[in-house]
Amino acid sequence: MSDLDPELIGAIGIGVLLAMIFLRVPVGVALGCVSAGGIYLILGPRAATGMLSEIPYDFTAHWSLSSIPMFLLMGYFCYHAGLTEGLFRMARMWLSWLPGGLSIASIQGAALFSAVTGSSLACTAAMGRIAVPEMIKAGYDKGLATGTVAAAGTIGSMIPPSILLILYGIFVEEPIGALFLAAFLPGVLTAVMYSVMVCVRATVTPGLAPSTKDEVYSWEDRIWAIKDTWPVGLLVLGVFGGLFSGVFTPTEAGAVGAFLAFVIACLKRTMNWHAFREAVAETLRSTASIFVIAIGAQLLTRFFALSGVTDILADFISGQGYSQLQVVLLISVALLILGMLLDPIGIMLLTIPILLPVLETQSINLIWFGVLMAKFLEVGFITPPVGLNVFVVKGIVGDLVPTHTIFKGIAWFVVMDAITIALLIAFPSIILWLPTSLGLI
Repeated sequence: MSDLDPELIGAIGIGVLLAMIFLRVPVGVALGCVSAGGIYLILGPRAATGMLSEIPYDFTAHWSLSSIPMFLLMGYFCYHAGLTEGLFRMARMWLSWLPGGLSIASIQGAALFSAVTGSSLACTAAMGRIAVPEMIKAGYDKGLATGTVAAAGTIGSMIPPSILLILYGIFVEEPIGALFLAAFLPGVLTAVMYSVMVCVRATVTPGLAPSTKDEVYSWEDRIWAIKDTWPVGLLVLGVFGGLFSGVFTPTEAGAVGAFLAFVIACLKRTMNWHAFREAVAETLRSTASIFVIAIGAQLLTRFFALSGVTDILADFISGQGYSQLQVVLLISVALLILGMLLDPIGIMLLTIPILLPVLETQSINLIWFGVLMAKFLEVGFITPPVGLNVFVVKGIVGDLVPTHTIFKGIAWFVVMDAITIALLIAFPSIILWLPTSLGLI
């Protein structure tokens, strides 16, 4: 054991952690190293060794975590087996008459795809390969075309199933089903806000998005286009119908979804060995990355609890007499800054151990805050310099569109995100109405 006070060790730990992150040390590694060192200094070698061997096992054995690889596998099955290809085509046939119709179709297609994947990156990659070439071929501004897909992909982190919300629910011990329902309306609101903005911009500046009114589709074509999306419709009905009717739990829903996606792909004869192998491999990589960060965050939670720094922070904020709104605004600024530097999952699992005592002290509804946090993390997917979705789109378009053009293209979408966040803060019922109406909170 160290002669240093636990509070001082905790403060030093925070400083070292921030330094490691800014030096680009992987978040999971930084969390684990700082936590292990801090626990060792506070408890000594024997107690620290026991805790460091027990916590990772107890956490990864948490039954609810099994939903993460299963929901990821469901999304990757849909992506690699081509089950979602009809979404953009259907949206295009129904929406191409609008100003900026192809861009709006991309947004709505991404929103629909979000219902079968919990990954923003997978949503961006899927829609990017389909929609960006079509928009550029139609003469759309390259910044608008690429920015639309990068921004629309963020809806994958909001509309259920959301990996971010699953992790949040596990860490703060809130029902995942309630979080899924709470996030639905904000996800729809995001898609609507994006679509309205594109429509207005395309009307004011027609050169951004040349008219596609010459694309004439019969009602029969449009109906058949809807029928072509039956795999996604059946999957959503099977997973969420069973989930919210109580047939199975959120944890079991992931496995049901992965199995249904596999069966549907086999029925469509689009599942082959290559698609199966790629889906499983990407699921394993994503799951391993998430779990390393999550274990590090769990260790950090225990380290902060032992050092007492979170209690000190909570007591300090309470002593300042800040209102709930002031606390939320301060946290919002911190999340926006971190979103420019770190990946979203890393941000959430890094900050929850620090923020949870503060939120509980201020009696802030954890369901409401979880959805709001997911929205802030969505913004982090498209803000420079990290902007993971931007680089996914860049990987698709290659040298055709410079990176700075894509970042320029997402600027108006970030403005709409800011308006959406303001609405969610001003009117909490947008988030809480559905789960409250169904008696989940």
